[in-house]
Amino acid sequence: MPLPRVQIPVSRLLLLVALGMAMLAFFFPRASAVPGAPAGIELVDCEIVGSGGYATLAAKCGRLQVPEDPARPEGRSIELFVAVIASQSRIPASDAFTFLAGGPGQAATTSFVDLHQAFERIRKDRDIVLVDQRGTGRSAPLDCEQDETMIGVSPSQEKVLQAIRECLASLDADPRQYTTSVAVDDLERVRKALGYSQFSVYGGSYGTRVGLHYLRKYPDSTRTLILDGVVPADMNLGPGIALTAQQALQNVFARCAGEASCADRFGDVREHFQHLSETLRGSAMSVRLADPVSGALRDISFDYYRFAIAIRLLSYAPESVALMPLLLYEAASKDHVGPLAAQAVMIEANLSAALSFGMHNSIVCTEDVPFYDAAKIDLSALQKTYLGESQLELLQSICEFWPAGKIDDDFKDPVVSDLPVLLLSGGADPVTPPAYAERAAQTLAAHVHLVGRDMGHILAHVGCVPRLMARYVREASLENIDAACVKEAGPMPFFTSFNGPQP
Repeated sequence: MPLPRVQIPVSRLLLLVALGMAMLAFFFPRASAVPGAPAGIELVDCEIVGSGGYATLAAKCGRLQVPEDPARPEGRSIELFVAVIASQSRIPASDAFTFLAGGPGQAATTSFVDLHQAFERIRKDRDIVLVDQRGTGRSAPLDCEQDETMIGVSPSQEKVLQAIRECLASLDADPRQYTTSVAVDDLERVRKALGYSQFSVYGGSYGTRVGLHYLRKYPDSTRTLILDGVVPADMNLGPGIALTAQQALQNVFARCAGEASCADRFGDVREHFQHLSETLRGSAMSVRLADPVSGALRDISFDYYRFAIAIRLLSYAPESVALMPLLLYEAASKDHVGPLAAQAVMIEANLSAALSFGMHNSIVCTEDVPFYDAAKIDLSALQKTYLGESQLELLQSICEFWPAGKIDDDFKDPVVSDLPVLLLSGGADPVTPPAYAERAAQTLAAHVHLVGRDMGHILAHVGCVPRLMARYVREASLENIDAACVKEAGPMPFFTSFNGPQP
């Protein structure tokens, strides 16, 4: 029986759709005389900062001025923020490694700091170049102020759409120019300006879409390509999000039921989820909790929307999945909702800070929504998921007035290449399951696909994967990639109490 339709506020909707140490700088490259290269980038000492402002990395930073509209080079210009993290080698490779962030809407400099340990082996031989994609981070970000009507409890769709219109009107930019097709040209400009022979490319989540299009458009500039949490070029994100999220949740239920320590401690976690869902669909709960940032006590309304956000984002990583049965049991059986509500609040705060929602809209309204085929969208199947179909309908409404931008004619075609490509997938990924990588692999003549058992979104930091990535980048070959070690890595055990897993 279909579940009731739920309206989800757009700021929370985008969170649901979109998607956490200093080093010494021994060397940084100078711009070389590459034919047709733009002016070099002046690099100076800097620090780049990770999510939440805690971790930092030493780097050399600079800016490259580019036209906002490449078709009008004499018009308005914007600046791309670039960071170079020096190789540990005194004589680094002529090519560099570049990291493409997800979202869409995340900044590469911030996201890389959060994951940098996964790429330390790669840095032994080559520099790492980070470019905040136009519209994100410090590259002319398309940031929107969060209006109260966008974050209040259960606002009307009319108010949500009005808030998005006001956001669009407030942007001092042409949002049509902030798309993947333009961004890959920016990346090539940066490569030439810094004088590197090629890029070895890593793309995570939405960054895999960027990486694939860079390979298509600049095959001679692409030395290696790692795609982690793959978005195939011909896939339109949106219609499948609720379905893959539901599959990931079902995987949590099945894992708990199959592990004695979890099943004995919590019983049927599916029942706890259903009970809490029904309760919150009926009415919101008032919860007093300590603010995750300030520590001050505050009262929040914990409604179904916040609950859905928490479940959706907790399912991204095995470390947070390990908490889900405990959180659901405490909330449903003991009326102890505080820990789950706190997770929702932290997730909202972190992702609101991490994403540039205007850029997100420009990507989705150019590269996804216009290509939806209504005849192939099974609304009845979406209605049976905990996310429902409302997020899809609201995205379509937003894109009725948010302008579609520049897109290359071949953008939605599968990328055909004989370059050896390394594909990474989490077996329980709630947004880009292994089937997506297999779809992309159909036109990649040489590839290896590694799947992490019961792992979530992004595999770069898991087990032996950093070592395998480094070998692939060093050798530019997949011949010596032994996938057996990936199968040995399993997810974190379920917490049976707030002290951790059962001993």
